[in-house]
Amino acid sequence: MNLARKKTKTIKIGNVLIGAAHPVAIQSMVKCKTSDSGRAIKEINYLEQCGCEIVRLAVKDSADASSFRQIKRKTNIPLVADIHFDWSLALEAIENGADKIRLNPGNIYKRSQIQEIVTALKIAKIPLRIGLNSGSVKNISGRKMSMADKLVNSALDYIKIVEKMGFNNLVISLKASTVVDTVDAYRKISKCCDYPLHLGVTATGLPGEGAIKSAIAIGALLLEGIGDTIRISLTARPEEEIRVARAVLRALDLRHFGPEVISCPTCGRCEVDLVGLVQEIEQKIIQVKGNKPLKIAVMGCVVNGPGEAKEADIGVAFGKNDGLLFKKGKAVRKVLFTQSAAALLKEIKRANG
Repeated sequence: MNLARKKTKTIKIGNVLIGAAHPVAIQSMVKCKTSDSGRAIKEINYLEQCGCEIVRLAVKDSADASSFRQIKRKTNIPLVADIHFDWSLALEAIENGADKIRLNPGNIYKRSQIQEIVTALKIAKIPLRIGLNSGSVKNISGRKMSMADKLVNSALDYIKIVEKMGFNNLVISLKASTVVDTVDAYRKISKCCDYPLHLGVTATGLPGEGAIKSAIAIGALLLEGIGDTIRISLTARPEEEIRVARAVLRALDLRHFGPEVISCPTCGRCEVDLVGLVQEIEQKIIQVKGNKPLKIAVMGCVVNGPGEAKEADIGVAFGKNDGLLFKKGKAVRKVLFTQSAAALLKEIKRANG
């Protein structure tokens, strides 16, 4: 199924294009202090290896802002400066090479300050993300309305201010802490403007529940063609955010990131350590070069196993001590369970060519 995406403006963030028909980009955020440039560089480069395409860094003071210059020299993906309260830090981050600025309308709202930032953005030719969160939007609007409407109206007010300054190089985000408010807000803003939308649910919590909240909200919006970049916000290591983001995009057939493993949940009929095998395969295919969207089926018994394996590019369905290896729907040979991981990896590498 090809999802019809809402057509939005094309915006350039460093070397990444978003909006229009460009792929939905994956974003994350550095967890360490930006002023600790060595650690930030290491974290960003690792995130890039994991599949991150845009990264945001917190800018709390001048030390953080000035670190952008060194970080940019030793990293490849676009760097977004996350600015709150102190508007002048946006100017410092721009001067030091930030590829995009994020402002929170809840704490930077004086027109004179916005004007200075917009002037600097125009000179640098970089975009602005108007990024609203449900936790700070209450500071903007005293009107009685739903959280989604507060987010949307606040965003539209800020957009009008910036547009009147002759600036429309914009990305918009409206993150609530609940799935329903988030989906409602993005649906409404999507009808009001054609700027690219950065999707996310804020303050989702620990990895398990946070991944579920994010997948439901972001997945629902992407199914409707809404969204140009995504960030899975988790109280976890940032690489876990990338893993979940990739899974969401792959599940919707929007992006492909090399081999995908499908496996059965196991039951009393399974007579091998399928969980251990799948974990081993998942860890090792990350190192496989090539980006072909291969489907790898690892099945634990003869009920659905052979059928699923036949549907996959490469598959194996296990009995007691061995399994039947399939390639492109055809049974190839039997393989011992103890040798199955090596056999599957060999076939994956061969298929990736």
